[in-house]
Amino acid sequence: MRFAVLGVGGVGGLLGALLARGGDSVVFLHDRAPHEIRVESKRFGDFSAAVQSEPVLEGPVDAVLVTVKATQLDDALLRVPASEVGDAAVVPFLNGLEHVERLRGIYGASVRPATIAVESTRVAPGVIQQTSPFTFIQMTGPQAIADRFKAAGIDVRMRDDEMAMLWDKFSILAPMALLTTHARANIGSIRAQRRDEIDAVIDEFIAVAAADGVTIERATVMRMVDGVPDAFETSMQRDDAAGRPTEVDALGGALLRRAARAGIEVPVTRRLVEEIQAREAASKSA
Repeated sequence: MRFAVLGVGGVGGLLGALLARGGDSVVFLHDRAPHEIRVESKRFGDFSAAVQSEPVLEGPVDAVLVTVKATQLDDALLRVPASEVGDAAVVPFLNGLEHVERLRGIYGASVRPATIAVESTRVAPGVIQQTSPFTFIQMTGPQAIADRFKAAGIDVRMRDDEMAMLWDKFSILAPMALLTTHARANIGSIRAQRRDEIDAVIDEFIAVAAADGVTIERATVMRMVDGVPDAFETSMQRDDAAGRPTEVDALGGALLRRAARAGIEVPVTRRLVEEIQAREAASKSA
């Protein structure tokens, strides 16, 4: 199959390289994307894969994988004209909830949301380090695309409950991202020193999910939060430390907007979001 990948970071680089290694044609939509991706991974082995690069999608392709961060989405979508998408599936792997509506406003029913659980980082141009023992995709289709991911060695689960799928990841990732970024500390420190805030934020997310028609099992979330290694750092925390724009609005802001629509008070999440945003604004003006 022929894949276009929007985003050449840890997720996009890994997925593109694995698909290319499996024999699929992969083109990265980027001005200066490398023509070879090097992957260093205990799970998939160390390998290099040849890929293509184009500044803008010039179809046809079978799927467009959207792997940029929320802060980069608007500019990145200029590389994917709706007129060129045709019958291709648009498969976004972004964190958060609100990107789906944004993408469907452009590409309509072609958008098939997905989530990915993986630790994968671009450490240099064209070099991806994948460190987690897992790489797990959940997606709403198409089946043919899921089959190509499976053939590449990725664990895949098909879902027909789109909103529940998105919330399953959001309710775990967003609380950890907000707390580690706010504290500028790893998850082990958060668990040891800010347990009450973990409990409060997760309860707030569960309440808003219920208003969205999604039931989140608290025990499942806590098992995931308590199960990650003490040294774990979220990507939002790393972006904050590096002075890059963070996904605080896509994660925390999205929760606040949904809570406001439902008339639910989320004071702990609101404080974390507002203080992170204030810190970022002060940094920009310094």
